[in-house]
Amino acid sequence: MNHIKLSIVGSVLAVGLLLTGCDNKLDINPINSVDAQQALQTAQDLDALLVGAYDALGNGNLYGGNLLRDAELLGDNGETTWNGTFLEPAEIARKAILTTNGQVRDTWLAAYYTINICNTVLANLNLAEASERGRIEGEAKFIRGTMYFELVRFYARPWGDGDANTSPGVPLVLTPTTVLNQSNQVPRNSVAEVYAQVIKDLTEAETRLPATNGFFSTKGAAAGMLARVYLQQGSFGPAASAADRVIASNRYQLVPIEEVFDLRLFINGFNTDETVFAVQVTDQDGVNNLNLYYAIRDYGGRGDIYIQERHLNLYEQADQRGGLFYEDDGGLLRTAKFVNQYGNVQVLRLAEMYLIRAEANFRNNTSVGAAPLDDVNLIRARAGLAPLTPAQLTLNAILRERRLELAFEGTLIHDIKRTRQNIGTIRFNDPRLIYPIPQREIDANRALVQNAGY
Repeated sequence: MNHIKLSIVGSVLAVGLLLTGCDNKLDINPINSVDAQQALQTAQDLDALLVGAYDALGNGNLYGGNLLRDAELLGDNGETTWNGTFLEPAEIARKAILTTNGQVRDTWLAAYYTINICNTVLANLNLAEASERGRIEGEAKFIRGTMYFELVRFYARPWGDGDANTSPGVPLVLTPTTVLNQSNQVPRNSVAEVYAQVIKDLTEAETRLPATNGFFSTKGAAAGMLARVYLQQGSFGPAASAADRVIASNRYQLVPIEEVFDLRLFINGFNTDETVFAVQVTDQDGVNNLNLYYAIRDYGGRGDIYIQERHLNLYEQADQRGGLFYEDDGGLLRTAKFVNQYGNVQVLRLAEMYLIRAEANFRNNTSVGAAPLDDVNLIRARAGLAPLTPAQLTLNAILRERRLELAFEGTLIHDIKRTRQNIGTIRFNDPRLIYPIPQREIDANRALVQNAGY
């Protein structure tokens, strides 16, 4: 197959905490804490704070890239190689994470920082104009529910591995605080409690959000994230229904393969008709750490991750997705998905909704919205592939399509856990595949218990 050819063409208001510093480190100085009554006095103040929540969500340690990068590194089984000098991602790639791992710590801190902004917004909804109150509440709950979903997937045992009602999840903090780390002295809620809160937040968000909302969260984004949550739980009926709501809205359309990702270089990014939700990146604001770690220096990156032929061999000869690769000057294989330094980070896109609906319907022997075969073949047709026959449609065929469509986009370790696959000889529920609670949290919060194996 042919590899793609590339050409070069030409203040957050954070009540209680202030996020500063470089993309890969969270620096918090409590001197900068601001009392909510002083900082929030008008509807405009509340709007600015909500924008700050999106800015925090796009932090490099979250959806600015590292959260997605590390889901791929942790789930990798020889399809990629980490060749960088940073020790923290190297530990994640080796499945040998220390409790003092700085990336694990910074992701935790950035997520709770984002949650705290959302909590502050929700506690001050009285400041909002009546006509805007529902939307603001929906946006804050979408971000908060999404962050708790990511936290419980990384820092707790997988759903269904043991009793979710007793398995430790992460601390649920639902009110604002100006304490340095808002999870201080708060015990871990159970995995079941965290998932229940995630579903509650996202369900209420879907109800309150508008169908269109610029590049901010929408009704479709909330439904799309709910589809992911239900799929992770193995709740296939609700997963199919949530994905179907996104598809049936007709607000999103599949685009040609070469347009799914922004393959321009050094040009401010854009959303496509397929984008359900993305982190916005420009040359003035935002970070794209997927570019930083996957792309070579010529395209603004470090080139820390390269692709092995083992992955490329998964694609059929005619699969256009197999062309989304290029070789660097040293002959190493790279993904072209993230070549644009200022490309938006795609968090949810329509193709995933078709694949969720297909898998959920197949497992449930239903046809919510469409038959599983039709959904899978729609994605295959976009990739330039012949349709599968009914006899060829198996669960493994659907999962394979999902792997190829969403490669390097942050789904790998979560799919491995929910489908109970091994990574070589490492079982899906091995403690090495679960992040430790950061040591700084254990030291500061006597109510926390550490994960097994650490």
